[in-house]
Amino acid sequence: MKHLIPLFLILVLSACSSGKKQFEKGNYEASVSTAVNRLQKSPGNKKARETLKKAYPMAQKVNLNRIKRLKSSQDRFKWDMITSSYARLNQMYEQIWRCPACLEILPNVQNYRSEFEQAAVLAADERYDAGIEELQKGTREAAIDAYGHFQRVQQLRPNYKDTPQKIEEARYYATLKVVIDQIPVHSRSLGLSHEFFQNQLYEFVQRGGFNEFVRFYSPVEANNEGLDQPDHVIVLQFDDFVVGQTYVKESTRQLKQDSVVVGTVDVDGETKDVYGTVEAEYTEYAKYLDSRGLLDMKIYDARTNKVLLQRKMPGEYQWLSEWASFNGDKRALSREQLAKINLKEAPSPPPQFLFEQFCSPIYDQAVGHIRRFYRNY
Repeated sequence: MKHLIPLFLILVLSACSSGKKQFEKGNYEASVSTAVNRLQKSPGNKKARETLKKAYPMAQKVNLNRIKRLKSSQDRFKWDMITSSYARLNQMYEQIWRCPACLEILPNVQNYRSEFEQAAVLAADERYDAGIEELQKGTREAAIDAYGHFQRVQQLRPNYKDTPQKIEEARYYATLKVVIDQIPVHSRSLGLSHEFFQNQLYEFVQRGGFNEFVRFYSPVEANNEGLDQPDHVIVLQFDDFVVGQTYVKESTRQLKQDSVVVGTVDVDGETKDVYGTVEAEYTEYAKYLDSRGLLDMKIYDARTNKVLLQRKMPGEYQWLSEWASFNGDKRALSREQLAKINLKEAPSPPPQFLFEQFCSPIYDQAVGHIRRFYRNY
């Protein structure tokens, strides 16, 4: 019995890899592909040979019947679908020709290259005409459809007529053009610059990850490209912000430490430690620089001036410097307190650094809102 289980598994795997299962389900093309792969590895496989002999004529018949039905139909893109069927027939032909064992079984396998080429011309014609028709509608949605049609033409017949130019034309009219306005910062006395935030935002939108028919412009880019009428404008403006608001906290404690060796005595000629209590006045200092702001983001329809989205995004950052001092006996201090008395007050960072730090969480919120809004636009 121990030997029956492995034998059973071998038979099952052999049946699956021969394509028999796909054949029984009516997946004739998949059955052909599986049988061919099996015969390339094992030319003498009987099940695969039997399966290929039955599956290929069925796959051929299905596609040819579909082609015949489509030719007499009124389907709008029937030649595109016919082309697809011829492509599948040719794919099976190529697979079989790369397999010597398969050619022994199907020596007269047929290719349909000329039929494919003829159908591809007609398919390109119908797709090209559909693209022109959609472009003439003058809407963004129609331009998106036109772009798809012209792309398909390019796949069927590369550089057919003026298809490359039509692809770019359709892409332009299909693309939602969004201008991101500059962020004004009204604290020049502090030497602040919004450019790092602006540059990060532009870099984010230029990386993409959006719908391919959404393009973002800076005001400079829009001006350079003569974009007088964008579709959307994103306006970012600080409602309020504070940079480097300073707080200093000071706290003093009296410290005591018992059982500390404070000296020695001589007892009967033997030196002994003397234990006592040591004290110190310990003072901790903490300097805080608070920076915070609230950014308002609005997305406008540039033609109607309607607000499509508005979000308020807060951000804050606290810089901290800690140090300490003491008077008295150092032995009254803990290890952590000893470490802190060796610290000095750190110099305050420049305002630009503080500005960038509290803007960091605001940036994360802004790009999140923009990503979600334009993801499927």
